[in-house]
Amino acid sequence: MNELDSEIMIGQLEQRGMHRIDDEETADLLIFNTCSIRDLAERKVMGKVGRMAKPNYRKHHRPLIGITGCMANAKKEKLFQKLPHIDFVLGTNNIHDLNNVLDEVLSSGTKVFRTADNFTHELDYQSAKRDDKLKAHISIIRGCDKFCTYCVVPYTRGPEVSRDPESIVLECQKLALEGYKEITLLGQNVNSYGKDKPEWNALFHDLLYRLNDIDGIERIHFMTSHPVDITRELMEAIRDLPKVCEFVHFPLQAGSNRILRKMHRIYTLEQYLEKVAMLREIVPNVALGTDIIVGFPTETDAEFEETRRMLEEIKYDTLFAFGYSQRQGTPAARWVDDVPEEIKQERLQILLKQQGGIDAAIRQKLLNTEMEILITEVSDRQPGFVKGRTRCWKNAILPGDNSMIGTLKKITINGYSNQTLLGA
Repeated sequence: MNELDSEIMIGQLEQRGMHRIDDEETADLLIFNTCSIRDLAERKVMGKVGRMAKPNYRKHHRPLIGITGCMANAKKEKLFQKLPHIDFVLGTNNIHDLNNVLDEVLSSGTKVFRTADNFTHELDYQSAKRDDKLKAHISIIRGCDKFCTYCVVPYTRGPEVSRDPESIVLECQKLALEGYKEITLLGQNVNSYGKDKPEWNALFHDLLYRLNDIDGIERIHFMTSHPVDITRELMEAIRDLPKVCEFVHFPLQAGSNRILRKMHRIYTLEQYLEKVAMLREIVPNVALGTDIIVGFPTETDAEFEETRRMLEEIKYDTLFAFGYSQRQGTPAARWVDDVPEEIKQERLQILLKQQGGIDAAIRQKLLNTEMEILITEVSDRQPGFVKGRTRCWKNAILPGDNSMIGTLKKITINGYSNQTLLGA
């Protein structure tokens, strides 16, 4: 989502007449598009921007400096207190106003911040400046209404707001004409798409049917899915629509019902497993990804073992695991962060090692099977080879040349190296 927001801002600035450069030392404008999901991300931004206040930082050509993204909404004008040398703060729901904010900063010489709590303006998504010419991120819904106790997103991006389906279809048709082959539909919870606009009579699975009909688009991915909102109709769409890839990112977060209640995940372990079983019955070849948080306040060794058992039972294709990070302003911040950091890291390493074994077993099963690969680039390390991804996000490498970029190719998997599949 942040990558797409950055692409939209770049497009706005280019329309203004600016151009993007890679040299921080000569830039006139520096924008830090930030994330607040974990404390480490925020600390990196504060450290990097803080160093720009030192007297020896670019004495002769001071750039304008702006903070955008989730940190802007989370900290608002407090950022000016901690980073007095920055010029503007622009929230996730205000990126449409970037050029107006720059005009105000330049004309008045004062600091400006815009941090609306709700997303109310339709963005010019078609102005997004994308570096990738084959794959595009498409925003379909912004914000979240779930209020998990550990998560800042409902406070930094506001409530769920679905995007008009006609504008999504038009954007995807335009991308197809420009040669794009793969789209990834984005939302904090894509499964909720359309529920806030019942008059549209267009839910997420309805949107998928429309996008599947666009000539030129070959693959459709989406993320992220909340387990409560995934429906049988969506599962059947994944099964029936040839362009919709058989990958569902399906965050579990914890394997203990008590911890799930404390997280306010609003499902039980049993309900989650029921959805997984239904999905695998309807889409037998589906690949699942998940998020896991270890060391949530009061998590015991026994509850961590429940999470570990879930990992072994479900056998996810992709795992994103994190140690719990306390976020100011969330309900969980009221609780003592009582699991020591060393225990969090120990549990994290146990999960990652376990997932490594699961990954190896999955790759072994793929040997001598046929898979579809979207060729995206020439290998820079192995002359005579090209790289791409399967429908389920797995990296693959195979013999080929530049003429194959942008094509779909069926290959037979004959080996693997680390996380990369080898095929011919």
